[in-house]
Amino acid sequence: MEHEKIDGIEINNTWDLVEFPDDKNCIGVKWIYKTKLNDDSDVEKYKARLVAHGFSQQPSIDYNETFAPIARLDMVRMVLAIVVHNKWYVHQMDVMSTFFNGYSEEEVYVRQPPGYEVDGQEDKV
Repeated sequence: MEHEKIDGIEINNTWDLVEFPDDKNCIGVKWIYKTKLNDDSDVEKYKARLVAHGFSQQPSIDYNETFAPIARLDMVRMVLAIVVHNKWYVHQMDVMSTFFNGYSEEEVYVRQPPGYEVDGQEDKV
């Protein structure tokens, strides 16, 4: 689970390992685990998600704005109405690394994920 997320971070060049600047705030990260069950309550799959401790950031110092890419329900309904009207097919897919595809104008320093620190460079962020 975790290995897939770390592989996604590396493939997408999500971050660079650097020395931590003294004048910046460093955000911790942790793994969140979830067990997905099927309709029979059997384990379908295990999921892992790497989350940042964003609560340690300070407005106007560490960031200027926030954004959550969530579709509004009325927009989903509108798109589905267009699909039905045009007799198109709808497909569902799971995006594995949405976190890794975002762009930020601010410099954000995060600690290395627990269990995935680079040997000999544990003090880097």
